[in-house]
Amino acid sequence: MKLRTYEPEDCAELARLFYDTVHTVNAKDYTQAELDAWATGEVNLEQWNASFLAHHTVVAEMDGRIVGFGDMDASGYLDRLYVHKDVQCRGVATAICEELENRSPAAGFTTHASVTARPFFEKRGYTVVREQLVERRGVWLKNFVMRAFAALPEAPAAAGRTP
Repeated sequence: MKLRTYEPEDCAELARLFYDTVHTVNAKDYTQAELDAWATGEVNLEQWNASFLAHHTVVAEMDGRIVGFGDMDASGYLDRLYVHKDVQCRGVATAICEELENRSPAAGFTTHASVTARPFFEKRGYTVVREQLVERRGVWLKNFVMRAFAALPEAPAAAGRTP
């Protein structure tokens, strides 16, 4: 797997991956009406591109094809994290998150995790701040505001000192 920085020509493919992932991976936790409201298949590519460019956006590739992406803003808000249905549980999301978190200047990270993604984030040390319902196209979807604190750098050992 290779991680790289987002390029504007990736946008349409990321929109397709988003739609496909929501409608397959998240189908175990959400109704068809919820999935359709969440991901309609119609994304404003101009707005998404501008958002990806404003954030630190990472794209994961395997064998030359895009298999995942994620983006985080300067405040540490993880906006999107999606991994292709065929490569779930292979470390793609972990690699993307580590890259985003390690490059972030923020002291902590926040995301709005789906029911499906909550266990992944909990394994990464995120905790639920609150459960919420968000409205999308007249349909209410449950997700979780989750937060984690950035790891502090290890203090160097004191030279020549013994306890």
